[in-house]
Amino acid sequence: MKIVIAGSGEVGSHLAKLLSAEEQDICLVDEDSRKLAVLDANYNLMTLEANPTSFAGLREAGAGSCDLFIAVTPFESNNIVACSIARNLGARRTVARIDTYDFMDPRNATHVAHMGVDSVIYPEYFAAQEIITSLRRSWARIWFELHDGCIILAGVRLPENSPLAGMQLKDFAFTNRHFHVSAIKRNHETIIPRGGDRMEAGDILYFTTTRDHIADLPELAGKTRHSIRRVLIMGGSKMAIRLVNSDERDEFKFTIIESDPAICARLTHKCPDCEIIQGDARDTDVLVEAGIADADAFVALTPNSETNILTCLTAKEFGVKKTVAEVENIQFIAQAEGLNIGTVINKKLLASSTIFQTLLASDTSTPKCLALADAEVAEIEARAGSRITRTPVKEIALSRDMTLAGLIRDGQGMLITGNTVIEPGDRVLVFCLAGALHKVEKMFI
Repeated sequence: MKIVIAGSGEVGSHLAKLLSAEEQDICLVDEDSRKLAVLDANYNLMTLEANPTSFAGLREAGAGSCDLFIAVTPFESNNIVACSIARNLGARRTVARIDTYDFMDPRNATHVAHMGVDSVIYPEYFAAQEIITSLRRSWARIWFELHDGCIILAGVRLPENSPLAGMQLKDFAFTNRHFHVSAIKRNHETIIPRGGDRMEAGDILYFTTTRDHIADLPELAGKTRHSIRRVLIMGGSKMAIRLVNSDERDEFKFTIIESDPAICARLTHKCPDCEIIQGDARDTDVLVEAGIADADAFVALTPNSETNILTCLTAKEFGVKKTVAEVENIQFIAQAEGLNIGTVINKKLLASSTIFQTLLASDTSTPKCLALADAEVAEIEARAGSRITRTPVKEIALSRDMTLAGLIRDGQGMLITGNTVIEPGDRVLVFCLAGALHKVEKMFI
């Protein structure tokens, strides 16, 4: 697939790295030659120093013949203009990163389409949805659903007292047939496990199961359920505003702590039902005055990853059961997980998930994908005659960097075993290490 990316900022660069690893034909366009030089030297992609909103630059990048055009410059208006130009030049599909909810509002969908934008990426919106999900299911680190929960992937950190600690996967599979351990995150590394591998305390295990059995997972893994009501938020960012306004069921009582008085003044208008406290949440006295001892959850959303991680650790010391940290430096995600920071939010990975959905859209009508720091989870539809449908799974030579976890057939979710025969039309949940998605896709077409 030929893909043109406009913008080599954090999101654009990360997408270019991921997609080049998937053996896609990538051209990255930006006016910053220094950023382009670093990427050109280290990754399998083409770069072009040009204005991403100019006809000449996009023509030279091949936008007119590309399968997918992605505009992720820092400026929303530039992204819309770039997509409009690319579409008029002949791009088959366009995606724009946006900074306001207006472009996602269903009432404006027709207008957005007329501008030449097929899909939008609003990282703050996706992040808010992730945080709401994590607050509803405080025992899980990751939550990923297919077809309204017919198949569920849940990431759980194994506590010291877990009955699963020390158990081999083959023994677990024999006694717990309703659960499949798709991957293990251990010591900064994601492992696709085999029967002889053991689960250890401190591991983050990615369990796949069905809707009927997900309620049994917390007790099985040794986790305790906590009901979340009172939530303290550190930082009055766009993500914080979107989070507060995403609570459509009025499930949570939010308090935002923000040090900038001008931002606090804006927050009172944008979040009228939320308590606003002016202060520095890095100061424990401020946290005490804000009621940290009575908080059920603490969410750190400042622009500084280190500050978010450290303040979540402070909240843990005060006894807060659930913490969520925005960690924009991908290299810090493993450290945050190792320090037992509950849920980690990264806008680059959320944007990547959306792009991977778009890549899979040519093969499935309702694709889903989850991009992790060093792995991907995808829903892929099996086509008639594809290699994946010819024999039982145990006879398919799957590489060690992937596993088939579950599938949807006729609206019903089921786990995959060695004896499962995948049928045309099945939607299969695939867990693979980063860079392996292109190998998986080839088996389904």
